[in-house]
Amino acid sequence: MSALDAALARQSWSKVTDEAPTREELLTLVAAAGRVADHSSLRPWRLIELRGDDRVLLAKAIAKADGSSHPSSKPLRAPLLIAVVGSFRKSAKVPRWEQEAVASGVAHTLSLLLDEAGWGVFWRTGGHTRSKAVAKAHGLKKTEELLGWLYVGGKPEGKRPSRRKPVDADALLSRMPSKK
Repeated sequence: MSALDAALARQSWSKVTDEAPTREELLTLVAAAGRVADHSSLRPWRLIELRGDDRVLLAKAIAKADGSSHPSSKPLRAPLLIAVVGSFRKSAKVPRWEQEAVASGVAHTLSLLLDEAGWGVFWRTGGHTRSKAVAKAHGLKKTEELLGWLYVGGKPEGKRPSRRKPVDADALLSRMPSKK
């Protein structure tokens, strides 16, 4: 499958099975995803692998952030969660927003690679990514922000991924306005 085919075929799998790639399989994909364009090669990102009871700790942190005594069920919806962290570096040449774009690029590329390898993936974001309780559970430093989680598991047999509308590329690709 070409990169074009992988990008065109990518879908979010909101329901996945309890199977997940091994750490060794994941390391290969992370190494490839880390090749995204990265001005000054700062590598302003890192990933945190959550499996098993790690997901329960996250569920409790989300409950704390919500002021609830009941752990959230969301982190238990996939056997593997990959926290995407913007790990910002001081740089006179590369602003923070560009570093966040690099981290997001790594996450998207990793989701494409996981999908191509046969895994179901969806990217979850939301208000919990900025909560202190969730940041603490992930061991984030003051220079880091959680951008979201890739939920990863097996693709259920006979199921279809969530539907996406086709992209109207012509409506989204424009020319520079001419000077008058």
